[in-house]
Parts: sequence; C-alpha cells; structure tokens
Amino acid sequence: MTSTYPHLRQDFAASLVVFLVALPLCVGVAVASGVPAELGLVTGIVGGIVTGSMRGSSLQVSGPAAGLTVLVFEAVREFGLPVLGVIVLATGLLQILMGSLKVGRWFRAISVSVVEGMLAGIGLVLIAGQLYAMADTEAPASGLGKIAGLPGALVDAVGDTGALASLGIGVGTIAVLVLWKRMPAKVRTVPGPLAAVGLATLAALAFSLPVATVEVQGLLGSVQPPSASAFGELASVGVLATIVAFTLIASAESLFCAAAVDRLHDGPRTAYDKELVAQGAGNALCGVLGALPMTAVIVRSAANVQAGARTKASRVMHGGWLLLFAALLPGVLAYIPLPALAGILIYSGAKLIPVREVVSLWREHRGEALILMVTAVSIVAVSMFEGVLIGLALAVAKTAWEASHIKLEVVDKGAGPVQAYLSGNATFLRLPKILDSLESLPQDRPVELDLSGLHHLDHACRTALENWAERHSAVGTEPVRMTAV
Repeated sequence: MTSTYPHLRQDFAASLVVFLVALPLCVGVAVASGVPAELGLVTGIVGGIVTGSMRGSSLQVSGPAAGLTVLVFEAVREFGLPVLGVIVLATGLLQILMGSLKVGRWFRAISVSVVEGMLAGIGLVLIAGQLYAMADTEAPASGLGKIAGLPGALVDAVGDTGALASLGIGVGTIAVLVLWKRMPAKVRTVPGPLAAVGLATLAALAFSLPVATVEVQGLLGSVQPPSASAFGELASVGVLATIVAFTLIASAESLFCAAAVDRLHDGPRTAYDKELVAQGAGNALCGVLGALPMTAVIVRSAANVQAGARTKASRVMHGGWLLLFAALLPGVLAYIPLPALAGILIYSGAKLIPVREVVSLWREHRGEALILMVTAVSIVAVSMFEGVLIGLALAVAKTAWEASHIKLEVVDKGAGPVQAYLSGNATFLRLPKILDSLESLPQDRPVELDLSGLHHLDHACRTALENWAERHSAVGTEPVRMTAV
C-alpha cells in the first residue's frame, strides 16, 4: 500500500486536520448565507471529492467561502433558495467554458488592489451583518444600514438577557480564535475554529444559556435541486447580473488563492485553466444539488499545506470525512450556538481586510491604495457587483493615465529655431498638458518639433499638434517644422 501511495500517511493526517477546520466554516457560511446548515456541508463535500479529484491545483482546498456569503445572502433574499441553484449551476458552466477557452490565466491580470478592495468590502459587510447575529437581532438589508444601525443594536442588547448571553458566546469565540496561536503546540493540534465552536457549545450546554442553535433538517431534506420554473428566472436581468458577479468573484478568489498556495509549497504549480474547469465542475454539481457556490479557500488550503499534505488525496479524503459526518452525525449540528458561528465569521471577515497592505500601499503607491479603499467603500455603500465594477474602472483609468506619460524637452540657444523634443506616449489624456507646454514657447521664433521620441501618438494628439503648428506662426518667421514619429 505504501509503495502504491507513498504519501498516504501524510495525506491521511492532513485530511483530518482540514476536515476539522472545514466543518465549522461550512456550517457557519451556510447559516450566514441564509440557507440550511447542511447545504454548506454539501458544498464542502463536492469541493473535496469532485473538485479535489480534478487536475489544476494539487493542494488547495475548495468549499463554501466567507467571501461569497454577502452575495449569496442577497441572492437568496431577492430571488429565493430555488433560484440559487440555477445561479450556481450557470456560474459553474461559465467557469468550465472560460477554462476551456484558456481564460483562467488572464485572471492574474486583475488589479491586486481591486481584489483586495473587494475582499475588504466583503469583510466589512460580513462583520457588520454577523454582529447583529451575535447580538440575536435582525440585520438591516443594506451595507450602510448594517453599519449605521450597529450602535443602536448593541445598546438594545445590553438590556436583554438573551442577547447578552448570545454576545458573550460570540465574544468568547472570537477571543479563543485570537488567543489560540499562543497556546502550547500540543493544544494547537486541534484547529482553532473547531476548538472555539466546541468550547462555545460546552459553555451553552453547561450553563443552559438561552442562545439560538443551528436548525437541522437532515442532509437529504436540505438538498433541493432547482425546479423547471426556477430556470425561467434566467430571463431576469437581476439574475443574469448575479451570475456574472458570482462567476467573476468566485473565479478571481479561487485563482488568487491558487497563487497564494503555490507560494506555500514546493510541489507542482497550479494549471490555472484546468483549475478553473475544476471549480466550474464543482459549482455546476452544487447548482444541481441546490447548494452553495464554492471557491478555493485560503484558510483550509493553508491548513492542508501546513499539516503536511503531499498530494490531492488529502482534500479528497477531507470531503469523505464531511460526507460521513453529514450522513451519520447531523444531529450534532443542533447543539452548535449560532453566535459561535457568527464569531468565527467575524474573525474570518476581519482577516479579509488588508490593514497592513493599505498602510504599505499608502506610503509607496497611493493611487493603488485609493483604488482599494474606493472599491471597499463602494461595495459597502452600493453593492458587490457595482463596487467591483467601480474598482475595475478606476484601475483601468489609472493604468491609462500612467501609460500616457509624456515629456517635452525644449532647447533654446538664443538664436535660430527653438528645438522641442516630445517623448513617451501622446494620448488624449495628456493633451491639455502637451498644448499648454507648446503654447508657452516663444511666438516670434520658428519652432522645430521633433516627434521621433514618441512611442505612441493617437489621432486626437496628432490633430491637435497639426492645428497648433498652423496657428504658431509669426511675422517674418518660418512655420513650425515637425519631424514625424
């Protein structure tokens, strides 16, 4: 056996660690998304067994992700749970198509500032929403409403015994997660999320705390494939926009995760197009089962690498452990306090906000820092899809502005013509600067304008330069002489 599977021992041990990390996260993401807890396990199972067995990235682990929680919640609230399956199925098919057309590698060209801004915006909305869940109260629908209503919700919680108990469980969960890294190595063999949920569950049972717990429906009872009528919603512009948002965000998050995981190990590198196909196959199956969408998840992937996984067998086995748990022990979920899951997601949401990166960018690349912050604020203020589009538009505009760098060098020897040299890229974006500089040249002297140093001269600039040359003439002087590009 060991000769056939030389890394079986390492992969087996790693699969158990990943299973223990994934279990509370799968349940927490499902509850926060407004769907039955078991559907989070279904997505984790598919991510492990189906996506995990396919070619692409060897060690990254897929499942329901905190980064899509806000978008899934909005989709379920607006269109209903049956339509979610259609959206996820369409997302998977689009990912398969994009991977087959070799589009996967192009996701690496997306501005890192936009992606980090997207994750930061998701993190802010996720934290705000889960604070309401932790205080056992209903959250407002909009991102701004969630943030604006927090002080009032916390004040109301102070006078409510049940809300205080819920807050205590949530805060205790976050404290365990924060302090877990400081525990002795032997204690840290138990993953932090599992330990936090386990301790919160024991505390709720031991003190008979009046806190809400996970509602259990059973695995088969939760799986509801989309009906034929649900596919009729594909004619809705809102559904189509949601599919595009799911596809772009899930694909970008998965492929950026793959790049991050590749930096953690020395094994085979990710084949981006094949990984996109694998993600698409998993999402297509999740859509057929009416489950949550999946992405590659950095928390689980890092745990997999750090636990010593050597091949994709570890992630496949972790999917098997999730299946066994969902089939044999679903009743255990009913003991898990909801505020504990909210605490885990608040902790996960906080890690999505790149505070250190923003500080570093502000010192070195303020334009990138502004793109990151505007993207995050736009997601909170407007919506996920529009926020990402605003970030992408800003990134493209910034790149276009920087690419149009141009320099004008003037040599005036006091006698003879004034010599002007233009170099760089002459585009309409810098046209006002070019014309201001040229119009400041002496009007009573001939000018020799050398354009041979330009790498690019667009039509707007060429026309403007020709018009300027016609206007720039003085009595007794020669007209402007231009050397072509």
